[in-house]
Parts: sequence; C-alpha cells; structure tokens
Amino acid sequence: MTINPTYLAQRTRSSVNWEDASQRVIKSYRDWLRAAPEIQTMYTLNMPVSAIRTKMRQEFERHRYVSKLKTVDVLIYNSHAEFQETLNFWKQMSHVLKYFRAEEDPKARLPKTFIDGFLEGRN
Repeated sequence: MTINPTYLAQRTRSSVNWEDASQRVIKSYRDWLRAAPEIQTMYTLNMPVSAIRTKMRQEFERHRYVSKLKTVDVLIYNSHAEFQETLNFWKQMSHVLKYFRAEEDPKARLPKTFIDGFLEGRN
C-alpha cells in the first residue's frame, strides 16, 4: 500500500455565511457516515456499522447549537482533520476506540447502587 499524505487533503477556508457553513457541516457529516463501513473494516472494530454511525451523529449533535461562525469553521476543520487521519490509517486502535469508551457515556459513568460499585471495584 502506497502512502499518499495528500489523500483527502483540503484547503482551509472560512465560511461566507451561515448557509455556506451549514452546507459544509452537512457535507462533512455525510462523508463520515459514508465512511463508516470502511472504518469498521480498516480498524477491525467489533461493533455494527449502525453503532459507529450513531456515535458519529452524537459527536455532531454535541455541537449543534454553536452560535459563532468562526467556531463552526474551526469545528469543520477539526472534523476534516480527524476524517483524513482516520481514513489514511494514521490512527491506532486506541485512538479510534476512545470514542466508544463507557466513560464517555454519562449514564454509564456511575454505578446504580453502592453495592454494584463496590463489587465492580470502583470508588
């Protein structure tokens, strides 16, 4: 396999207005969703593609109500950088799996009862 560092490279640019930013976010979101099966295969993830797509949606939903255009531009840039690193296989398994840790889920953060936490070995 030949390494091509410019694969998926894009020029950094600012959005002209909110409509332009919205189109760029939707394009980035669609790129991520379309790449989910390839990401599952590349990193041999032991989870269905639907779970990967759900996590991608959650990551986009986290920033849904950002109200500054410059902040949206930075988020789009970061999203594309992550996308390029992921599809160029520049990440290791731990970098990809960090998005699926149980600690990231607020419901899974604390045990339901004291005894459950004690038996799990949590403080």
